[in-house]
Amino acid sequence: MDKYWIAVDWGTTNFRAFLMHRDVIIAQTSHSCGLLSVAKTQFSETLYNLISPWLDAHGALPVVMAGMVGSQQGWHEVSYATLPATASKLLARAYAFTTSWGSPAWIIPGISGKSQFGLPDVMRGEEVQLLGLSALHPADEHVALLPGTHSKHAHLRNGEIDTFSTFMSGEVFSLLSEHSLLGRGLPEQHEDNDTFNVGVSTALEGAPFSHLIFSARARRLAGEITPSCVHSYISGLVIGYELRHLPQHTLTWVVGSPTLTARYQLAASQLDLNVLPVNGNSCFIKGLALLFSQLQGTAQ
Repeated sequence: MDKYWIAVDWGTTNFRAFLMHRDVIIAQTSHSCGLLSVAKTQFSETLYNLISPWLDAHGALPVVMAGMVGSQQGWHEVSYATLPATASKLLARAYAFTTSWGSPAWIIPGISGKSQFGLPDVMRGEEVQLLGLSALHPADEHVALLPGTHSKHAHLRNGEIDTFSTFMSGEVFSLLSEHSLLGRGLPEQHEDNDTFNVGVSTALEGAPFSHLIFSARARRLAGEITPSCVHSYISGLVIGYELRHLPQHTLTWVVGSPTLTARYQLAASQLDLNVLPVNGNSCFIKGLALLFSQLQGTAQ
């Protein structure tokens, strides 16, 4: 592996890049310039502007990218690898090219397949974190939850991703709290763990989801939840409903930022779930470093 290279996680709304020395992060940067804010013809220029200080210091470094940058709306559309997914399948479908400034570059493909419920499903970016999780914490079997805008519940056997399901928890929370009657006319919001826990416990009672979420409105009007804590209650409803689908009595790795994994840990305590947090950045970097070590020499 080259001593220096650049790892990029480019999603729908956010961009993160890491200057790497082998598998160690030297520097990092993040910007709210995801796919939704970049024109189709501007990906090359945007990336160059965001990482140019590193290029100026080290030359045309290799760049490895994952996430929605490989989607239909991204820089280059990269066909999904299929389940069961291994590192070798991802490598076989990785898109290799050379940037306008001379950096060898690759985009990791993502995965498609049937969910645990038999429905079609896709992921882009999380597959790298899952490979990293397996490498950092070797085991015959992993059950993993990757919370976020579109949370993923995945199962791995011997490092192979054999199934996953998407839950639109983060996006649903955003829609309900910002663009529905439930969030209209609220004062400034404050996080409140007690109110969050009430939301989680309410979600566990089994009400249909569209009825469940209206309780945020009804309980606010009845004075059962404080107006400044409505978002905490909605968050508890959404996360609690999602966690109902995790297996009990099985260790579940929760892969993400410390703030988000702590939220899921709090909710999981009410379900008697065995969850263990792990840093999402660490898993992403480990997974991408493993792939990069086998990708060099394939750029066009």
